[in-house]
Amino acid sequence: MTPTSPETPTSAETPTRPASTTRTRSTRRLTTAQALIAFLARQYTERDGRRHRLISATWGIFGHGNVAGIGQALVEAGNGIGNGDANAYGNTNAPSNAHSHSDWNANANAYGNSDGNGNGYGYGSRTAPRMPYLQGRNEQAMVHAAVGYARQSGRLSAHAVTTSIGPGATNLVTGAALATINHLPVLLLPGDIFATRPADPVLQQLEVPYAGDVSVNDCLRPVSRYFDRVTRPEALIPAALQAMRVLADPAETGAVTLALPQDVQAEAYDWPEEFFAERVWPVRRPAPDAAELEAAVRAVRSARRPLIVAGGGVRHSGAEETLAAFTAATRIPVASTQAGKGSLRHDHPADVGGIGHTGTATAGELARTADLVIGVGTRYTDFTTASGTLFENPAVRFLNLNITGFDAHKLAALPLVADARTGLEALTSALAGRSYRVDPAYETEYTGAKEAWEERVEASFATPDPTARPTQTQVLGLLDTLVTEEDILINAAGSLPGDLHKLWRTRSRDQYHVEYGYSCMGYEIPAAIGVLLATEARTRPRPVWALVGDGTYLMNPTEIVTAVQENLPLKLVILQNHGYASIGGLSEAVGGERFGTAYRHRAPDGGFTGPPLPVDLAANAASLGLHVLRATTVDDLRKALAEARDAEGPTCVYVETETPDTVSGPPPAQAWWDVPVAETASRPAAVKAREEYDRQVAARRRHL
Repeated sequence: MTPTSPETPTSAETPTRPASTTRTRSTRRLTTAQALIAFLARQYTERDGRRHRLISATWGIFGHGNVAGIGQALVEAGNGIGNGDANAYGNTNAPSNAHSHSDWNANANAYGNSDGNGNGYGYGSRTAPRMPYLQGRNEQAMVHAAVGYARQSGRLSAHAVTTSIGPGATNLVTGAALATINHLPVLLLPGDIFATRPADPVLQQLEVPYAGDVSVNDCLRPVSRYFDRVTRPEALIPAALQAMRVLADPAETGAVTLALPQDVQAEAYDWPEEFFAERVWPVRRPAPDAAELEAAVRAVRSARRPLIVAGGGVRHSGAEETLAAFTAATRIPVASTQAGKGSLRHDHPADVGGIGHTGTATAGELARTADLVIGVGTRYTDFTTASGTLFENPAVRFLNLNITGFDAHKLAALPLVADARTGLEALTSALAGRSYRVDPAYETEYTGAKEAWEERVEASFATPDPTARPTQTQVLGLLDTLVTEEDILINAAGSLPGDLHKLWRTRSRDQYHVEYGYSCMGYEIPAAIGVLLATEARTRPRPVWALVGDGTYLMNPTEIVTAVQENLPLKLVILQNHGYASIGGLSEAVGGERFGTAYRHRAPDGGFTGPPLPVDLAANAASLGLHVLRATTVDDLRKALAEARDAEGPTCVYVETETPDTVSGPPPAQAWWDVPVAETASRPAAVKAREEYDRQVAARRRHL
């Protein structure tokens, strides 16, 4: 991918020499940090004829490793002093979320052609664009906020994150891993130790006796798609260009790290003006190879029970309407991974819900009997494949449409290496003249199973007693009655992803925002802030809900303060069940007897089985600046959620929930997940769990 940039005029003629021999190259003297900020402010992506600011803001927490470098550069550029960037972080082109539904054209023209990633930043003129600054409270959380922004922006716009050296830098590692695993762009700018080594070691330096060029920032190498340490000012030029290339590449994108030694940040250099020219990085849509496409057509035409598995690549490509058109033509059912949920509306006839361990019974049974699985933009994680046990048909084969060859070849599949939208368009066109459509009996089978599953959803959401303490699924049911296509739900860890995947009725392409690639506790609150920043320019902000359990809340509540500072209408729902309920259930299933999963005082025997801890998370949230609504009953919760949805400022709904060990819970897992159980044990629970494990693992197969 080669960026385009306008030609930069040369400098004026030197008066004492002839014009033909005296033209000189124009330069600008800036520090390395100042040059980097000026460069970043002039980078753009372009897809489908629309341009987007590539790095639209910089998050930062300052310490001695970046305060005089990147920090000063942000001030030098006119930021951080209250001069007009308020409300400058939104998008000018908000996505259409209007839908028709309940028919085969449900997604046609339903999601709109606008992807909500316009250049809505108030960064000034084209000749002097500005770099908005966002203040964070925790370095990991800043990365999560940037990832939330990038996902909501369709990976066409991203944020940078600057930190000091030492602990500030290593705090980036978890967020970087999350970004890279999920193929979401974020630019990391950690400070680094002195390149010139005037004193050795310096504050917060890791000394490695066998390697003088290693710092803690090397922890970021395995979790970055591109890493460079800029040890000289002029080295920034190739490093910055490579960084932009990777961020804008739909196949390669993820976390990108430019480690910046603190002395180099402040060092001045005469930079060529061409470095600061606007550059547009095309986000390509590669088309499929003709031979691969023909093989794919033959595979589809020979299939009698095909099933599409829609992954996150559908969303990243903006291929929802194209997928709907493909299913309308072929009637092939569509199951979705966590990242792909929302590829079709929940009430589209072809949508059979989530697939795998956290999926629906409908999708699970279709997967077990499928003779062709068409993966579109999916990585086939163990949750999707039920740890290699889900696709049981001896004759099953795989056809994988993916922008990366690495994923397209998984499960010994026929590869169709292409952009999801372009590939689906080509496949639809190629099949159009060959009269392919699944047997009507197959269509009747899966639509009937879909209706039966919907009855189980209704039962899980039902609230027959308005005075009772709600269950977790009843919380989701009450939200379900309240939300529209505008609302966005964010979650990542605990038992909520499972309940959401199998039960939630997704109404728009971006409503379902569950990070399950890294399933990182503490992602939800900062990610919600990033999503809000990506949607802020609308006349009325979209309702954005961060759903967390008490375990997740305690991991990372810090960015509540950021939401309060920016007056973002975050809607936080805290479900209190006094412990790690999700892992507690898993622990019980694998013979761990819920050991170490409850938030309780120690009992006389030393175990954590005493009374619940007297922790008031609602009071804690209020102390950080949230308006808190406490709910103790179903009726209380219904009113609190409605009030929170209408709130113009950051609001929290706090509710204590009943757990599945005290009342009936959601439908159980519809497929297995491999968590190895102790092969030898003396306790009956573990012995019994191992017997079940051996039975399940025997069904695993290698797809060759």
